[in-house]
Amino acid sequence: MPATQSDNNSLQTRPHFEALDGLRGVAALAVVIFHFMEIAITELSKNFITHAYLAVDFFFCLSGFVIAYAYDSRMPGMGLGTFIKLRLIRLHPLVVTGAVLGLLSYFFDPFSNLLNQYGTGQGILMFLGSCFMIPYPIIKERYYNLFHLNPPTWSLFYEYIANLFYALVLCRAGKKLLWTLFVLATVAVFFETQHSNGLGGGWGKEVFWGGPVRVSYSFLAGMLVYRMGWIIKSKLGFVSLSFMLLAALLLPYKTSINQYTDAFTVLLYFPFLVSLGAGIQVSQTLVGLCKFSGNLSYPLYMTHYPFVWIFYSYLAARKPPMSWLEILIPICVIFLVGWAYFIMKFVDIPIRRYLKRKFVDGV
Repeated sequence: MPATQSDNNSLQTRPHFEALDGLRGVAALAVVIFHFMEIAITELSKNFITHAYLAVDFFFCLSGFVIAYAYDSRMPGMGLGTFIKLRLIRLHPLVVTGAVLGLLSYFFDPFSNLLNQYGTGQGILMFLGSCFMIPYPIIKERYYNLFHLNPPTWSLFYEYIANLFYALVLCRAGKKLLWTLFVLATVAVFFETQHSNGLGGGWGKEVFWGGPVRVSYSFLAGMLVYRMGWIIKSKLGFVSLSFMLLAALLLPYKTSINQYTDAFTVLLYFPFLVSLGAGIQVSQTLVGLCKFSGNLSYPLYMTHYPFVWIFYSYLAARKPPMSWLEILIPICVIFLVGWAYFIMKFVDIPIRRYLKRKFVDGV
């Protein structure tokens, strides 16, 4: 049965975690900067934001917390079909938007010859793979990304799997099962960090199995933070928490200890930040900023990479000096924030409103 109107009204009146919204935006911005910087400075030890790839694990942890908070009490009366529709409406418009942008960059990138190498047919297949969340890693020159046209789609692929597993199993799971799965996921994280010297996998064919490990642990950790009531009340503000998050993402890269720093960050530090973020009161002067940051985070995350591919091919073709890149990269980041706002306001929100009104409201 679908959720009742009183269920929806009850959800709307429950507390909202503005600090977590704000942190999601900080993490998304860090990812965008990281994607430019890893191309400009390929040596990790010289990259100032090299650990921003762990922002994905932070997203997974936030997702586990938010999904449990939003749906634990509603799933018994909602049903699997309505849950899937709600998640698709929330996430998939930007999955398709990112695929469209990626296809355009594949066809019209003036600095790349990938179209000549792989042709229109492969471009269409990659586009369909991105739209229907079917990995299609064929571009050798660009590291066999699971979803070449818009590489961040890899994390949505695992997010969808986690959401479906939640609806089928985790929403009804008791403490014993949840803790058993959590312990197994913790062991898997240790093995992955030892095998790969960190937790940077999941995005490509050759590092595919890092993805299930990363989403399994962090999603379960977020759920446990909510279900166990591990919400830490404190007088810390949003700005302090933002610096705490950035401290993890800006941590210098050292090959000899990276497996340990990544494990500590994902296993302990990120769940701790979610606990703190859920427990603080954001000052009225920053509530609007946090909400805006949270709303912008997903459009920014899902629409920036086709432009990064053009930047990548530009660097390969023109080999500009670092002095120019120090100017170009900030300009690109600022442009992409504005672009994400445009996509959010004129594409994502209108489409989601239409789909929700057509397929969910009044059912």
